[in-house]
Amino acid sequence: MTSESQEHGAPRRPVEDEVDVVAEETQKPAKRGKEKKGSFWKELPVLIVVALVLALVIKTFVIQAFYIPSESMQNTLLKYDRVLVNKLVYHTRAIERGDVVVFSGIDSWDGEFQLEEPSNPIAAFFRWVGTAFGVVPGEKDYIKRVIGVGGDHVKCCDSKGRITVNGVPLTEESYLYPGNVPSDKFFDIKVPPGHLWVMGDHRSVSLDSRAHQGDPGGGSIPEGQVIGRAFVIVWPFSRAGTLPIPDTFTQPGLRALGGSAPFVAGFALAVPLVLIRRRWLGRERSMPRPAAASPGGRDGES
Repeated sequence: MTSESQEHGAPRRPVEDEVDVVAEETQKPAKRGKEKKGSFWKELPVLIVVALVLALVIKTFVIQAFYIPSESMQNTLLKYDRVLVNKLVYHTRAIERGDVVVFSGIDSWDGEFQLEEPSNPIAAFFRWVGTAFGVVPGEKDYIKRVIGVGGDHVKCCDSKGRITVNGVPLTEESYLYPGNVPSDKFFDIKVPPGHLWVMGDHRSVSLDSRAHQGDPGGGSIPEGQVIGRAFVIVWPFSRAGTLPIPDTFTQPGLRALGGSAPFVAGFALAVPLVLIRRRWLGRERSMPRPAAASPGGRDGES
C-alpha cells in the first residue's frame, strides 16, 4: 500500500461517502435558518399577547395616551392632538387649580361629540386597542382645565368681566382662546367638597361645568371621576410640549378656607390664647402668698 492510511492499516472511505458527508454538512445551516424562522413565527403570537397585557397594565395604572376629539381646549390643545395622561400623580398630590385633567362623564355629562358604537366584537376590540394608544377617542372621556376645587367660591364675572375664585380675579389671556371672553354664562357656585369646577379653554364652544349647572353638583364633577392629569402633548411632533399650570393659578389669595386651612386658622388663633394664658399663670405664681398658720395656734404659739 502506497498511501499513509494504507501503511497504518486504516481503511479508506469510498469517494461516494465523502460526497454525501459534504452535502449533509452544507445543508445543516439552511435547516437551522428555517428552524429559527419557524420558531419566530411560533413565538410571535405570544409576544403580541405579552405586549397587549403590558399595554393594558400601563394604561390602567400608570400612563395612558388620549386623543383630543373636539375643539373645546383650543388653542392649548387642538383637535386630533394626542396627549399623555399621568394616572399616578393624584396619588401623591391633590388636584390643583390650573391642571388639565381627563375625566369620565359616563352616567353624567352628555358628550360633546357623538361616537358610534362598534358593530361587532372585533371592531370593539380594535376600538379598545385604539383607545389604549390614543388613536381613537374614549367613550365619554372629557378633557378640561380645573378652575375651582372643593370649597372654592367660583363666580362670573367681576366688573371687568373676569372669573373670580374666592374673590381673586383670574388673568386668563395666556391660555384662553383668542377673541373669547372668560364666560358668556353667569354662574356663582360654592364647589362642593370632593368636586371640581372645570372649563374648556375655548369657552365659546366648550360644554363644561357651566352647561351642567342643573345637574347634581351644580355642574361640578366628582374628583373620583378624574382619570389623570394631561402633562405633555406627544403628537403631532411639531406641537410636542408640556402642559404647565398657568401663573394666574399660583396667586396665594386663591386658597379657600378649606382642607387644611381651618387647622391653620385655628392654630393661628390658639397661639395668642396660649401666650396670654402662660403670661397670666406666670403673674399668679410671682405674687407673694400669705404665710400659713402653725397647727398649734396663732403666731407660732404652742
